[in-house]
Amino acid sequence: MNHPRHPCTSERGPRRIVLLVEDEPFVREATCRILQSVGFDVRPAADAQEAIQVYEQCGRRIDLLMSDLVLPGRSGRQLGQDLRRTSPMVPILLTSGYIEPGCDSESLDTHIYYLPKPYSRADLVEKMEQILRKVPLRRAATQAG
Repeated sequence: MNHPRHPCTSERGPRRIVLLVEDEPFVREATCRILQSVGFDVRPAADAQEAIQVYEQCGRRIDLLMSDLVLPGRSGRQLGQDLRRTSPMVPILLTSGYIEPGCDSESLDTHIYYLPKPYSRADLVEKMEQILRKVPLRRAATQAG
């Protein structure tokens, strides 16, 4: 099977780092496997609190936050707002099995995207490619200065 080249698998540069936040273990593990299979460096977390710890541990250097919209404690949207304080340009992909009013494929807020659940492997990879084509690799820009 011929696999297309993905934006995270450049032979010249580092792999894209995705902070994946999903409270359902099965969904988190399956999504992690899909993203790793196409070359992403995935940092999983089960909730917003763990995600902040993972974000700090990787030196605040992520290329994309992918989070379930509904999480225990803080929502994925609130988590995105927290990360935007130190990483204002990091793209955010929110996922949910619930339709939220005003949620569409791309938010009016810059670099916030939405992917409804359940999503297929193809839908996920296509959405990641779509987002990362618009956003250059900016690890230095995601660091607090």
